Amino acid sequence: MIDKSDTAWMLVCTTLVLLMTIPGLGLFYAGMVRKKNVLATLMQSFSLCCILSVVWMVAGYSLAFTAGTPWIGGLSRFMLHGIGAHIHNGLDVPFIMSAGGSTGNSGSAAGITLTVPESIFMLFQMTFAIIAPVIIAGGYAERMKFSTMCVFSILWSLVVYAPVVHWVWCPTGWLANLGAADFAGGTVVHINAGVAGLMCALALGPRRGYGHEGFPPFNLTYAVIGAALLWFGWFGFNAGSALGADGRACMAMVATQMAAAGAGISWMVVEWIHRGKPTVLGVISGAVGGLVASAPAAGFVLPDSALLIGLCAGGACYWGATGLKHFFGYDDSLDAFGVHGVGGIVGALLTGALAYGPLSATNTDPIGIVPSVHQVAVQAEAVGVVVIWCASMSFVILKILDKIMGLRVTPEQELEGLDTALHGEHINL
Repeated sequence: MIDKSDTAWMLVCTTLVLLMTIPGLGLFYAGMVRKKNVLATLMQSFSLCCILSVVWMVAGYSLAFTAGTPWIGGLSRFMLHGIGAHIHNGLDVPFIMSAGGSTGNSGSAAGITLTVPESIFMLFQMTFAIIAPVIIAGGYAERMKFSTMCVFSILWSLVVYAPVVHWVWCPTGWLANLGAADFAGGTVVHINAGVAGLMCALALGPRRGYGHEGFPPFNLTYAVIGAALLWFGWFGFNAGSALGADGRACMAMVATQMAAAGAGISWMVVEWIHRGKPTVLGVISGAVGGLVASAPAAGFVLPDSALLIGLCAGGACYWGATGLKHFFGYDDSLDAFGVHGVGGIVGALLTGALAYGPLSATNTDPIGIVPSVHQVAVQAEAVGVVVIWCASMSFVILKILDKIMGLRVTPEQELEGLDTALHGEHINL
């Protein structure tokens, strides 16, 4: 039956995850770009929140969370048709999420009777579908046309994101049946979005003056506030993926805190040794990297394992945002891949090595996800498949849009700044 406490918890968590995008990620990104692009960066987050809410309602939810095939869902929930069928005489009646999830975004292949209304499950998943394309903006910041960005985000959400959600979180999905474990989106959201951000960076090319001019952040205070809001909202992101107010949600919240703290320390120490000084931008980036790495693992690991994941993720993300990017010479402006892609990969792989079985055990699976070479191999396969799918399809979408609409603003617009050139506004400071 519908549980009021579980439902109340999911209402809170859904709000927290939305907070991660507006204003959290918006401020985090806006604080790191140059003054002439701050409003345009905020505009990306806010406008995509509006656009992708509608996309998810119209088709995204149905493609992701209805039975369909192992590769993609159907259209039985097109425009959310039938989502109110479980409400009778003003009361919620339990419904079977036979193709819409498990006891959390954990990749379990068994359908269940949820203790929350389908409407809040749909809305909770909508907030994930919103933030994923906004993360991608870190790869194309300060140089992508607004019109092309809108169309790309819609197509990416339907062609790339929805199928991956179906593969991993839908009981009929082939990666779910393979046994891939992703509690709250390390693979589905962060690796997916991070790789797409990298493809955008490669397709658009570097910003004017990249490698020759300094690009000082406009206001790191904004970035710190944004990172703090992301940390706060991530409790809803991870603990909410238990889909109930229970012990697993509590453990996921603890794991979230420890992974973020460990990664913030790790990045700070590595940067201190490497560059001689710990930086504000570094510690907040490290903490976000730890939050990313906690997403696939949160409902599967104990606090000590979460701390280890964070410590590994902080150093790995520092390398991804500095050494890896500089070695290949691409301009991943705000480190969409360096933080989200690398952090997601670290978290996904370590989940297979550090999982604690009782956290995911059920009556039908009394052992749960346990650490093993096999589970690590399954995690690696899921990571590899998502990287290949996202990279290839994102690149195809970008190339098609480049031919039809063009991807990049003109050199004159880039020099002027996107605030004025694209939106006719500017900051009066």
